[in-house]
Amino acid sequence: LSHDGQYLGDLTFRRALRFDEGELAQLETLLSCLLFPLRNALLYREAVLSALRDPLTQTGNRIAMNQALQREVDIAKRSSQPLSVLMVDIDHFKRINDNYGHSVGDEALREVAGVLKASLRNIDMVFRYGGEEFALILPGTTLAASRNLIARLKDAIAAIAYKLDGDSTIHITASIGVASNDENTTHFPDPLDMIKAADSALYAAKHAGRNQIIEWNSL
Repeated sequence: LSHDGQYLGDLTFRRALRFDEGELAQLETLLSCLLFPLRNALLYREAVLSALRDPLTQTGNRIAMNQALQREVDIAKRSSQPLSVLMVDIDHFKRINDNYGHSVGDEALREVAGVLKASLRNIDMVFRYGGEEFALILPGTTLAASRNLIARLKDAIAAIAYKLDGDSTIHITASIGVASNDENTTHFPDPLDMIKAADSALYAAKHAGRNQIIEWNSL
């Protein structure tokens, strides 16, 4: 199926007997009726996805994060399952923009986003919260279970070495705050409270010297 050169997909019809001319004509009529609704549905889907995606990092945006977090908090409450939220902030990001330009800053954001996405499980979600800050939602994850993952994330970000023209290399680190909603930590009935707690832990990590991990329940 295609429209104006745009590939929309394939449909395959199979049966033991060969289709006769009348049946083929009926199939063509059916497909012509399907083509425009299918194209419109795909365009609508792409528009919805674009509205929920950060174009620079190809992660979810803040609108998508708010929707996902509300859904995951509701699921965690109904099923008595744990939930963890991480806030990740690139250290000294303003220096990168000031010293090397915004295009290099953009590339640093893409590098960190790629590391975050590559390090997570299929059920985990990553969003660009704003500026150089990312939010991660880890369903079904206790604070204790999240610790190894968070340590791997911090180390993976610190391993980024973005090479510039010439011999210059930018090394990136990140500060991370975490809040968890499980039997051993505070319960957050409001998703906004959970984000605020993780953000407070992040703020503490930056004040502790950056390139740190701080848990909200330790504050």
